Amino acid sequence: MKTTFLVIIATAACASAAGRQETLPPAAKADGGRPSYTSADVHFVAGMIGHHAQAIQMAGWAPSHGASPAMRVLCERIVVAQTDEIAFAQRWLRERNEVVPPADPRGHVMPGMDHPMLMPGMLTPEQMAQLDAARGREFDRLFLTFMIQHHQGALTMVAQLLAAPGAAQDGPVFRFAADVNADQTTEIDRMTRMLDDFKRSAQ
Repeated sequence: MKTTFLVIIATAACASAAGRQETLPPAAKADGGRPSYTSADVHFVAGMIGHHAQAIQMAGWAPSHGASPAMRVLCERIVVAQTDEIAFAQRWLRERNEVVPPADPRGHVMPGMDHPMLMPGMLTPEQMAQLDAARGREFDRLFLTFMIQHHQGALTMVAQLLAAPGAAQDGPVFRFAADVNADQTTEIDRMTRMLDDFKRSAQ
């Protein structure tokens, strides 16, 4: 079953960016008159907004914190990709008349919450302060360590979505989850190699 899912995810991840931007009319319904999406879909899409916002803030520090050229390239890629995905998530929620949370790097914010909720893998305020205080090689090392943690959290969110009954049946949500799964798995592999190289060079 797991193998079948991975094949489906890999296939869906090959869809173009244009496919990701596909949307359904607000009144779209599944057979039986029910909405074509679930509360788990809404939670995943909404939660990914704050999750991505924190990654964008982290990556946005690269120029001012003395990151290496290779790290700056990685950070620019993260900012571009995750900015596009936030735009998709906000549009998907808005077109279905769901609450659109702000892109808050502190975490997931919804009406009635006393404070932002950290989604899986997100950095604590203490970790963010530690990264913000770092410069040069120390920034590079911490960024890789923390962003791997961050990306692994996004994979956890995908797994939680797919484990929810009836979730990810909405085409755009499934493609979004597939893209997150594929992109962040690839980046985890890349960042792990970069971190290994960094540790060897420091010996």
